[in-house]
Amino acid sequence: MERTTYAIALGSNRRGIHGAPAATIRAALAAVGDVVAVSPIIASAPLGPSIRRYANAVALIETDDSPPVLLARLKRIETAFGRRRGRRWGSRVIDLDIILWSGGVWRGPGLTVPHAAYRDRGFVLAPLARIAPRWRDPLTGQSVRHLAHKVDRPRLRP
Repeated sequence: MERTTYAIALGSNRRGIHGAPAATIRAALAAVGDVVAVSPIIASAPLGPSIRRYANAVALIETDDSPPVLLARLKRIETAFGRRRGRRWGSRVIDLDIILWSGGVWRGPGLTVPHAAYRDRGFVLAPLARIAPRWRDPLTGQSVRHLAHKVDRPRLRP
């Protein structure tokens, strides 16, 4: 496979072997490797039942890995960092998700790229817009900058 670029979302809201969430994200970036750009780490409110705030970032990496190979590598890193599968949207030491890749759309067992929910998540789009504002969603054709603006725009209440 030729070298491709991936946007990887990183999130943490629990101390782990590498320390506080921001330190865990920095350690995860080193473990992932192949990083060509990284956003600032931002704080965000949790989704679901967790009460701890998250540290979030997005990195662009270049690799020869196919999407399923990269996913397996990310899952191994999560496990090594102490991530345990369990309650959906619960607190976690580290969460690594493939958001986009330069190959467009990928669908396979256990993986869909682009990530199904990224268009609605400001904590993914805001950091991604800092490092790849012109990257286009392969399904909608909209730029990351445009998607981030739509998520952050106040909505009128009925």
